[in-house]
Amino acid sequence: AASGAGADMRTEISTAAAFVTRLLRAAGGGGEEQLRCFRECLQEAMREHYKHHWFPLVPSKGSGYRCIRINHKMDPLIGKAAGMIGLSHERLFQLLPSELTLWVDPFEVSYRIGEDGSICVLYESPQPGGKATKQLESRTSCKEEWRTGRSSPSKSYSMMTVSS
Repeated sequence: AASGAGADMRTEISTAAAFVTRLLRAAGGGGEEQLRCFRECLQEAMREHYKHHWFPLVPSKGSGYRCIRINHKMDPLIGKAAGMIGLSHERLFQLLPSELTLWVDPFEVSYRIGEDGSICVLYESPQPGGKATKQLESRTSCKEEWRTGRSSPSKSYSMMTVSS
């Protein structure tokens, strides 16, 4: 691994993988053992995919490469992890939002459901050096909506209540 990069991105990757796993669980996408395996496979795939594309000093560098995207095509990292527990791409499209974007960047993990949904932050930590991170208008309301199980309205997807 690159100079300790794996340790640096552990929180961001586990946050992102746990989020996708929660979406699958809410939609009835497998038993706990399957979902645990899915989460571990997804984390491993992300670690491998990101290891030379993680720049804590320039968090936005490589952002497009690290973006997980479902948009009429299944993201290959999610597809690979789902394949390990026997979920087909067809089944994933039934279980997950048809439009999902997940940004996994140093110090911040955020997502958007729908092409014009609001961007919600799942994880954020201050950058060393005290640079202010980009401000998002509806940050708190979005986090609250996720906790209560509501999501920004999307034409083809409604979030089910998730108990943590």
